[in-house]
Amino acid sequence: MKAKILSVFCFFLFFPIIVAGQCYLFLSYNSSSASGLSEDAHKFKAGSFHYLLSNGLGFLSSSQKDEVTMDVYAVGADSRPLILKKYLEHYNSPIADHADYIFKISQDNGLDYRLLVAIAQQESNLCKKIPENSYNCWGWGIHSQGTLRFDSYEESIKTVAKGLKENYIDQGLREPEEIMKRYTPSSDGSWARGVRQFMDEMEENQW
Repeated sequence: MKAKILSVFCFFLFFPIIVAGQCYLFLSYNSSSASGLSEDAHKFKAGSFHYLLSNGLGFLSSSQKDEVTMDVYAVGADSRPLILKKYLEHYNSPIADHADYIFKISQDNGLDYRLLVAIAQQESNLCKKIPENSYNCWGWGIHSQGTLRFDSYEESIKTVAKGLKENYIDQGLREPEEIMKRYTPSSDGSWARGVRQFMDEMEENQW
């Protein structure tokens, strides 16, 4: 009887340590190999594992749980929609609630998942400076002859993504420097530098 009790005690004592150790090893491997992953293989990061370990074992305080609420979204899933959402929320963008949709439409059209958001940052400060009632955050179809307006952010996101695919990506124009030559040919290069900076910012900070 005592042996059974001792076995149960040892199990509950060492099991959390073993789980934490395994997760730490997996996280270490994931971090060390991140640079070699393709965009489609870009998976959950340290914050997600922090939630899995700490919350799963009951170590978090209520305030800490609030801080990692968003991270649970990425556990066992692609973290890129979460990166977009956190980035948009950081800048108080009115399209923050459309992060999942932006990611989906970007995937459907073969775009870098950061491109639409980066262009919106360059063109309209993430939709905070746009023509009234236009939902046009990308300067798409805005010129001296008029302004293209949409009925919703969803419509503008879908239209711009499709246009980028057909008129740029399918034509071999993928990098900001290449896209700039057709998107805003009068730019002295600052447009591409800005878009590139915002794309890198999303990736490096992981928000």
